[in-house]
Amino acid sequence: MKILFCTDGSKISYSALYNISSWVKDAVIDIICVIDWTFLPTEINLDQPNFTASCANVADTIINHAENLIKECGFNMGKRIKNCGSAIESILEQANSEHYDLILMGSNGKKGIQKWLGSVSQEIINSSKISDYISKAENKKNKILFTTDGTECSAGIIREILPTLKLEDKEIHICMVNEDPKLLFLEGALDQNWLNDIQKQQKIYASNSIKAIENILTDAHISKTAILSGNPAQEIINYTRENNIDLVVLGSRNKSKLDRFLTGSESKRILENTMSDVWLVRCTK
Repeated sequence: MKILFCTDGSKISYSALYNISSWVKDAVIDIICVIDWTFLPTEINLDQPNFTASCANVADTIINHAENLIKECGFNMGKRIKNCGSAIESILEQANSEHYDLILMGSNGKKGIQKWLGSVSQEIINSSKISDYISKAENKKNKILFTTDGTECSAGIIREILPTLKLEDKEIHICMVNEDPKLLFLEGALDQNWLNDIQKQQKIYASNSIKAIENILTDAHISKTAILSGNPAQEIINYTRENNIDLVVLGSRNKSKLDRFLTGSESKRILENTMSDVWLVRCTK
């Protein structure tokens, strides 16, 4: 696996390295550090030699520390990449310039107006077609939740990442959320017999979907499976909180950026409202 690790020297970005090291094996990691000048007042002269040299020294210090952590975590060191300017543009440009399997970032979990404006990690997720691992803080690195909606995308992403995962001695959860048919704006929703039949079929479908994931994870010990009902994003958020999940694995279809802006996505809501790490795996089909 080839990973692009994005760091600004913050503790939260370094925690992402520690966390993923307990889940992923045999990875080569490139480090990118961007000194973002886009927030500076326009009257500041960015061409001053002392200023640019100082920024370069800061980037080198951050990358040196990250390189030591990469070796400490048992990963292989790849390229050292430093840049100045927009962090989002620099990361996306690097991600598109080479074949990466994953972009690794830390996120502070912005709230209020900061959440509305978006963060670097959210913008990268919206714009990139590469899988993303977002870490909120260093955690126990023990409990993992695989989610499924019964589609080939859900099963396919688990088959794709399984060879890279370290699941020994981990507590593995699998869940599926059935949307409540009572929330559908259909005339049939007023018929209790219709509702009962739909809910029965949903349970059968969910049971089969979870069984399909269990068949993929044949060599792993499944600790718990759950069929939930309600809004998928909210139910997954609640599950991660109630079960102290350290990492939740989600599948994501590569919609256009405009589609994601207009309609939102379950993965975006989960990312913004859970303290678990989130591994957003792009469906290749």
